[in-house]
Amino acid sequence: MQRLGLLVVGLLALEARAASAQQATGTTLWRVASTTLPTPPALALGPAAVLWNPAQTQDSARFQLAFEAIQTPAAVDATGMIGTVRMPFGKIGQLGLIYGHVGLSDVTQTVDSPDPTGATLPVYTLALGVNWSRRVGSTSVGATLAFHETRLDVARAERWTLDVGASRALGGDRIRVAAATHFFSSLKTNDPAQDVYAGVEARLWSGAVSARGDRAVVRGRYGISFAHGFPADHQFGLGAELSKILALDVMVAREGGYGNGGAGWRPVAGLRVAIGKYRITVARDAGVNELGSAYRVGVEARIR
Repeated sequence: MQRLGLLVVGLLALEARAASAQQATGTTLWRVASTTLPTPPALALGPAAVLWNPAQTQDSARFQLAFEAIQTPAAVDATGMIGTVRMPFGKIGQLGLIYGHVGLSDVTQTVDSPDPTGATLPVYTLALGVNWSRRVGSTSVGATLAFHETRLDVARAERWTLDVGASRALGGDRIRVAAATHFFSSLKTNDPAQDVYAGVEARLWSGAVSARGDRAVVRGRYGISFAHGFPADHQFGLGAELSKILALDVMVAREGGYGNGGAGWRPVAGLRVAIGKYRITVARDAGVNELGSAYRVGVEARIR
């Protein structure tokens, strides 16, 4: 979130002829959207979480549909959406489609003076892909092949990415480790157009919390995002779930920042409620440097 205040300036300063810079811009926009994740990206769960980790097999519903809307603070003015559809196909595993779009809403054109001409410049990135995942023993594996387009005014950049991910439970559900690539398209360890995610989750406590036998589970989490050309980001969080109906997640992220910008801390929290076949998620990034908060609202439907 510390980088958000510089995002608009950075986008407009990019050289349109540099395709690699365009690709990095697209990934930066997705990093803006990820500020509303209340869990480390590698540990994210749910149909829409295939964007962060392709290994999503925790639900065997016959049909899964998810939609998420993201709104960043006015200082950034970026909006985004993620939509997914997933279905199981026997021994093949689960297959799905994913579409995502993040763009800046109010970038106006200027010519030879600071005054805007009234024309709006299109600045956005979109991703359209197919996802496969399967459970092998206690390990979930997955892959996502996606097409990306990033546009900055009249300049466009296109690329294909192939991401892989895995999530493994140890000792039942006491510990879970996960890792994934994010928008992987080059064999580099310092490419700002891609990330590598890793995370570990441990069950800290579980037990009955009511005479009816309702059970609660509390988990601790740690995640890291790295191999993106600037210092690693670290995430520390806690999650509490009540009878798989109500869940609360809180996290603080230490973002590495760019160049000499230094690191910054960013808090975020999310609430999830299950109502029949639907799951509703609301998450909020608390914001830093007086930029304001980013929000995410998601709805998932599961038909069994």
